[in-house]
Amino acid sequence: MEADTVVIVAFYKFVPLPDFERRRIPLYNLCERNGVKGTILLAHEGINATISGPQLGIDAVLNFLQSDPVIGPLKLKYSKATELPFYRMKVRLKKEIVRLGRPDINPGDQVGEYVRPEDWNNLILDPDVTLIDTRNDYEVEIGTFKGAKNPETKSFRDFPEYVDKELAEKKDKPIAMFCTGGIRCEKSTSLLLKKGFQKVYHLDGGILNYLEKVDASESLWEGDCFVFDNRVTVDHNLEPGEYDMCHACRHTISEADKESEHYVEGVSCSYCHKSLSNEQRERAVQRQKQVEISKKLSRKHIGMTPKERETWREEKLEAKRKTDRSRSGPS
Repeated sequence: MEADTVVIVAFYKFVPLPDFERRRIPLYNLCERNGVKGTILLAHEGINATISGPQLGIDAVLNFLQSDPVIGPLKLKYSKATELPFYRMKVRLKKEIVRLGRPDINPGDQVGEYVRPEDWNNLILDPDVTLIDTRNDYEVEIGTFKGAKNPETKSFRDFPEYVDKELAEKKDKPIAMFCTGGIRCEKSTSLLLKKGFQKVYHLDGGILNYLEKVDASESLWEGDCFVFDNRVTVDHNLEPGEYDMCHACRHTISEADKESEHYVEGVSCSYCHKSLSNEQRERAVQRQKQVEISKKLSRKHIGMTPKERETWREEKLEAKRKTDRSRSGPS
């Protein structure tokens, strides 16, 4: 696939899909036929997806979904990359498209007030507003909005407990929440409204929509945004960020993290070195050996970090240039 031809699109929709199970195979086959990779989650409550591929392939999948009268129009968030950020296509059946663990919470009944990215700054600069990042702790570490509270959750299922402990006294105060693409806030705002909160707001389209619509010179976003694909993070221009990922624990790691004595490429990092079992460590060691063999043989391998893939691509291009020069003879 040529550079700058990979389209990435994220979308979700809460809509009753009582037949979600039978939708899986036709949707998977359509994606495979069109060279589309990524993840699509289907549940009784709706659909949640991030997919990537050539423009024609993406269009085919989106046309298929949006022509379905049950699903209808989707709010789409686009970005681009120079290569596929996913290795394979997955269409998974789930109990929830975003797991809160509260079956009584239905965004179809009620959600908070949507705030456009262009209006978000004015809202969160209000000193009376409590700003909450609904994402998990490892995501918040990479970047967040200035002044946002970190619930320090390991899983979204921990969020209701945070609300009960930390927000119970603020039911008559304005609460603003945000997440990566907006889907968590559909449920988090619905949860707060069900608990009796009066003034609940959320960022329409999430952080990714804000980064797309708001100029960096006016932005209140600080850091990178964690994304759930091989880019690991994106910056304010929605370009791949500077973080890699530990292949043992999947935690994001910076260049400074790699200086730790506990960092062993492909095996461990400072976040997981104590928790890895001998069996897990040995599997990681063997996997890393395969990675090194692939590098020596100039083969692309599953599990490359973005920087490894870029280096691999440059080495292959340079090797091709040398071959072409040798074939053409002296000039």
